[in-house]
Amino acid sequence: MSQTLTYIEGGGVASAAGFKAAGIHAGFRKNPGRLDLALVEADAPVPAAGVFTQNVFCAAPVVVSREHLGADATGTARAVVINSGVANAATGSRGLDDARRMAALTADAVGCAADDVLVASTGVIGTFLPFAPFDALPELHQAASADGGPSAARAIMTTDTHPKECAVRYTSTAEGYEGVTFTVGGMAKGSGMIMPNMATMISVITTDAPIAPRLAKAALKAAADASFNKVTVDGDTSTNDTCILMASGAAAPGAPAFDEDGAAFAEFTCALDAVCQNLARQMAADGEGATKLVTVNVRGAATAADADLAARTVANSPLVKTCIAGHDANWGRVAGALGRSGARFSQENVDIDFMGLPVCRGGLAVGFDEDEALRRFEAPEIAIDCDLGEGEAATTVWTCDLTHEYISINGDYRS
Repeated sequence: MSQTLTYIEGGGVASAAGFKAAGIHAGFRKNPGRLDLALVEADAPVPAAGVFTQNVFCAAPVVVSREHLGADATGTARAVVINSGVANAATGSRGLDDARRMAALTADAVGCAADDVLVASTGVIGTFLPFAPFDALPELHQAASADGGPSAARAIMTTDTHPKECAVRYTSTAEGYEGVTFTVGGMAKGSGMIMPNMATMISVITTDAPIAPRLAKAALKAAADASFNKVTVDGDTSTNDTCILMASGAAAPGAPAFDEDGAAFAEFTCALDAVCQNLARQMAADGEGATKLVTVNVRGAATAADADLAARTVANSPLVKTCIAGHDANWGRVAGALGRSGARFSQENVDIDFMGLPVCRGGLAVGFDEDEALRRFEAPEIAIDCDLGEGEAATTVWTCDLTHEYISINGDYRS
C-alpha cells in the first residue's frame, strides 16, 4: 500500500496517544549513572499481543507475560515493566515467583490488576532478581509521561551503545477513518546474542489505532518475521526475547476496531512494518563491537525458505563478517557460505555484488577496481547482493561486521 509516513523526530514508545513512559536508576546496576528500570503505561487496559523467544531455556518473565496475555499471547495490558542488569533466567520456581511479584508490585504502583502487567528482564543469566530496587516503582510511575520514551529506552540497554527508538505517524484515507492521524512508536534493546527466532531483544511498540488483540498479534508476528527475525549478530538466540504491541485506540475514540480485510488495517501494518524494520536495522548496526551495518540481499531463490537459508548463512558467516571488518571484498567467502546454506541453486547461475560492484557473474570472478571497493567500504552500511538464478523468491537479512571488540565485550560481560 502506498501511503505517506512521517518519522517523528525524537519519537518513541510514548509518542502514540494514550501512553506514557519513564526510565530511572533503581539499583539493579551498581553505576548510579545507568538507568535500569523502565515502565511503559497505558491510560487504561488496552488490547495487547506479544511474540517471544523460542529458546527452550526461556526466562521467567517470558513465562509470566505469556500467562498474563493468555491464549496465543493475545489479551489486554495496562503496563510493561522492564529491568536491565539481571535477566531472571535459569532461576527455576523462585524466578517465576519473582516475576509474578515484579508484576504485582508494578500493579500496586500503577493501580491495576497484576494480570494487566507484562514483565521483561535483560542482563546476566542465572542470577536472582533483587527486590530493593522495586521500591522505586511509585517514583517511576509518577515520572512517566508522554516525554518519557527516551529515558525508558535507555533503561533497557545492556551492551547497547545507544538507545533505539522510532515513531511514525500517518493520516488515514480509509473509509470511516478519513483524516484521522495515527501513530506507531516503539523502543528496543539488542546488541549481542542476536539470532532469529527472535533476535535477543526486548521491544515495546505502541499505537493509538483501534486494533483488536487477535489482529494485533497477526500484525505483530508478520512485522517481527520481516524485521526482528531477519537480524543476526552472532548466531546466538537469547532466553528473554520479548516484543509487545499495545493499542490504545485513543486517536479515534469510539471508532470500531480495524477490520482485517479493510484499508485501515493495511495502512496500520505498513506503519508497524516501518517501525519494526527501523528498530531492527538499529540493532544490527549496534551489534557488539560492530563498525558496519551489513545488509544481505538474496534474490532469485527457488523458494522463500531457500532465500532465507542463503541470506542467514551469509550473514552469520564469521569469514564474511571479518572480511567486511577488514574492508576486503572477498566474494569467495560469500560464495562458500551460499554453497553450504542448504539453498538449492547451481553455482554457474550465481551473481554476487559488493556495495553495487559486480564481483562474481555466473559463478566466476569478475575483475573490479580494488581502490573503488575500499572507498565504498567507508560507508556506514555495506550491502551484499546475491542472485541465485533459480526463481523469484527474495529476502533481506541484517547483520554487522565482526571485530576484536566483540570478543572484548563478551569476554568480560559479567564483570
